[in-house]
Amino acid sequence: MSAEAKVKAPAKAAAPAAGDEACKPTVLTDSDARTEILNRLRRAEGQLRGIQRMIEDGEPCLKIGQQFSAVRKALDSTYLRMTVCFMEQELESRLAPGEEQKADLSAMMKDMETLLARMG
Repeated sequence: MSAEAKVKAPAKAAAPAAGDEACKPTVLTDSDARTEILNRLRRAEGQLRGIQRMIEDGEPCLKIGQQFSAVRKALDSTYLRMTVCFMEQELESRLAPGEEQKADLSAMMKDMETLLARMG
């Protein structure tokens, strides 16, 4: 048996079952949430440009480090916000809650976001 024949082909992943929602790529559909996240990213982008200017201008490393920390926190909170929006969207689409339940779900997700933000 040749060396090429001994090499096994990688196993193929099983095709997702019809109707398997977990495998569908999901986008953030709430336009207000998308706008909020994009605005947060634009602010962080501005902060990064400010850091670049600080480096070019020869600012002290301590000041630059403080700005890096601020950008990291801004990006972390933006990621958390996007994740919570995504979770809320997915729960609503799968559970189809009534209006009262939607309000409860929204309040719970805000509490969850607050708790998770305190971890970082």
